[in-house]
Formats: sequence, C-alpha cells, structure tokens
Amino acid sequence: MDFHPSRHTLLLVGSANGEFTLWEIGLRERLVSKPFKIWDMQACSAQFQSVLAKDSSMPINRVTWSPDGDLIGVAFAKHLIHLYAYQQPNEARQVLEIEAHSGGVNDIAFSRPNKQLCVVTCGDDKLIRVWDMHGQKIYSFEGHEAPVYSICPHHKETIQFIFSTSIDGKIKAWLYDNAGSRVDYDAPGKWCTTMLYSADGTRLFSCGTSKEGDSHLVEWNESEGSIKRTYSGFRKKASGVVQGVVQFDTAQNHILAAGEDNQIKFWDVDNTNMLTFIDADGGLPGLPRLRFNKEGNLLAVTTVDNGFKILANSDGLRSLRAFGNRPFEAFRSPYEASAMKVSGAPVVAGISPNIGRMDNLDRNSPAKPSPILNGADPASRSIDIKPRISEEKPDKAKPWELMEVLNPQQFRVATLPETPDQTSKVVRLLYTNSGVGLLALGSNAIQRLWKWNRNEQNPSGKVYIFFLLIPCV
Repeated sequence: MDFHPSRHTLLLVGSANGEFTLWEIGLRERLVSKPFKIWDMQACSAQFQSVLAKDSSMPINRVTWSPDGDLIGVAFAKHLIHLYAYQQPNEARQVLEIEAHSGGVNDIAFSRPNKQLCVVTCGDDKLIRVWDMHGQKIYSFEGHEAPVYSICPHHKETIQFIFSTSIDGKIKAWLYDNAGSRVDYDAPGKWCTTMLYSADGTRLFSCGTSKEGDSHLVEWNESEGSIKRTYSGFRKKASGVVQGVVQFDTAQNHILAAGEDNQIKFWDVDNTNMLTFIDADGGLPGLPRLRFNKEGNLLAVTTVDNGFKILANSDGLRSLRAFGNRPFEAFRSPYEASAMKVSGAPVVAGISPNIGRMDNLDRNSPAKPSPILNGADPASRSIDIKPRISEEKPDKAKPWELMEVLNPQQFRVATLPETPDQTSKVVRLLYTNSGVGLLALGSNAIQRLWKWNRNEQNPSGKVYIFFLLIPCV
C-alpha cells in the first residue's frame, strides 16, 4: 500500500491476484482498478513465458507513487514491473512494461539522480537495477550474494545513493556509478529487513525479522555504520515459528509503527520503549502491513480477511470530514462505490498522533494463496481487494462516527478504590442512563460512581469519551 504524496486521502493498494486499485478514502470509493495482464507477450523472454505457462498467478510485491504523484509503479512476483500514468480522478494509463529481473521483483522505488526521474528495482537475481523513463537500463549493481529484498533510494545534499538489503541480512549502499558497493553492514536478525528515512531525511531506521521469527527495529548512525538505538516491545517468538516479515513505517519525524502479534505497536523515535499498542478493533493478521500518509494523520492497515482498515488522528478526521462539503459526483468512479464499514471509535491516549477512529473495507479473496517468496510470507506484502458492497451509504452522517479529544484534561486516571494499596481488578464499567456518570464494579464487590461536572467546555455535564483506558494486571 502507498498513499499519494500530495493528495493525502488517495491510497494505492496491490493484491495477491495481480490487481491494483486506487481508493479515495474521503469518499470511501474505488476510483481505479487494474487487473494484471501482459501488455506485450512477444517482448517477454522465453524463460518468463515458460514460468508463466507453468503458473499463471502474478502476485504484486510492491506498489509505489512517483515523488510528484503522476506515476504508479507496480512490482510483480515474477520478472515484471509496470508503470502507469495517473490522471485525476480515475484514469491510469499504461506507460512502461519492463522485464526487470529474472525471478521475483521484490521492491520498486522512484529516484532522481542528476535531476532525472528513474525507477530502481531489486530482485531474486541478486541485482539492483536503475531504469530511465524509456525503459532503458542505466545501471545494474552486483555484489549481493542472496536475493535482494528491499531498496531505499535517498540523497544527502548533492550525493545520491541507494541502500539495499538482501535476505542474508546484508545492507549495502551504492552510488549511481559502476564502482560497486560503498558499505557492507549486517542487519539485526540477519534476514529480511527494510530501511526507511524519517520525513525530513535526517534519521535512518530499519526493521526486520530473523529466521527464528524475532523482530528488530533500530535507528542507525549513518556516519559510523553502527546501531544508534534498538527499540524494545517485540515479543520473543517460540523456536522455529516464523510467520513472515514484520513491516513498519514512520510518520511526522517522531513516530514509528510496526505490525506484530495482530497489533500495531508505536514508538517515539527518541524513546526505545514501546509507547503503546492497539489491535484496531481486531481482525488484523499476525504481521499486518501498514502505511502512513505523508501528513501522518491517516494509517492504512491490512486485515486478516484480505481487506484494510483506515485509522485517523484528529487532523485526519478533519480531512475526512471535509469531503462532506465537496461535490460528491466530481469524484464518482465508473466502478460501484464500496462503503467502508465503521468498526468502532476507540481513543488511544498517550501517543502523537492519537489514533481516533477506524474504518474497514471487507473483502473476499478469489485468488488462491501464493507460494512463499524467499521464505517470507507474501501475504505481508500484498492483499486481495474484491469488495463486498455494504448496504450502508458512504456519505450517511452518523453522530457517533467521528470523535475528537482536543483537551488533555478530558483524560483522567482513576483507581478502585481510591487508596492505591487496595486496588482491585475492574470487572465491569458502564455509563449511567443519563450519560453524566460512569459506574465501576471491582472484583472485591466495591462499586464506585464518577460524575462529570458541568462547565464552559462541557455545559451538559455529559461524557463524550467512548472508553477510559484503565491498566489492569
């Protein structure tokens, strides 16, 4: 999944059946759908045609936007990449089909060496390749001794370079020349690892999984090639249990998020201890894939039923609410609209951005499970997207659907009873019928009632927080 770089509610989604779709989150609508097909079979190699004859399935490994949002890049699990030109609101035009690698194309990214837009790919053939917009190969970097899992193009002032990671845990860096790799590091876990820079480009992070199934999230000291911070909070896996590769993303220069144990875990980049975690109202796979939009106020998360959920903080909610004031027909898709089903309205306190709401797109999966890619679960890299259309109208307003907590004083921590040395487990919480109080029942049969006072900010005296997070041991 990847959000558009400037239209922050446009989400690009790749699937295991080879189809990619473009969703307008604000309208809860699918704008573009492109099933996989080969554009020019005559131009494909005999090796690729033979592979395709034995197995015609074509899962997508990666989708991405160009920096200006005008191009869409799609990397497939067998040999090919496709480039599309996106024209608002709902057209994607074929631009380039390249047989980029022998075997799977594991990652794709756009880069601008010498101010020239290029496409960077990596694959099972242990190579990193750079292509111009005419489909001509400019560079081919050799040096990895195992299939290359991910790439991270970046620049520092006038220096353009590419980080790459392979499935043997090696990290290498390349300049746009033929002089070979400039660095050679070992990734924590020594297996599949991805690398990302913070939004301002000043901090480098990596996240990956070992062959034993243990996850590692670290910050790097680039100048020394050493690990600066190791973030805690991942669960130690049982020996021999490997579900796939943990996925992560970063937002607003100070938040890290990773999917593990059917949860989304959050860190402040300056604190190695996990900040908090959420299960997003359930339905997440063991290793959910996730992606922030560029403003960091929306978070897309894959679900176990081959769909995805959208989580939003208060800024994200405002951006979604703004669509209610726009002409709806202007963004109408030729495809039938698929409504997002609201699955809850939780508040997660203590993180910034605060996740304030979840939407869900249900899915059926017509595609059979694709084989393991280099020992990594391809379900963690792509999802199926055949929607079940909800009877619920997408633009139907609900007073409980959107919720914001803007005043930190609205949060309160309470114990039952008040003396901390006699605390008991809270076994039941419920609101009073009038909505002005909260009744708690403790495991020791003690009950306690809290009421909200009337004031200028709350003239009715009612509570509008959906639930209060109370730690229980």
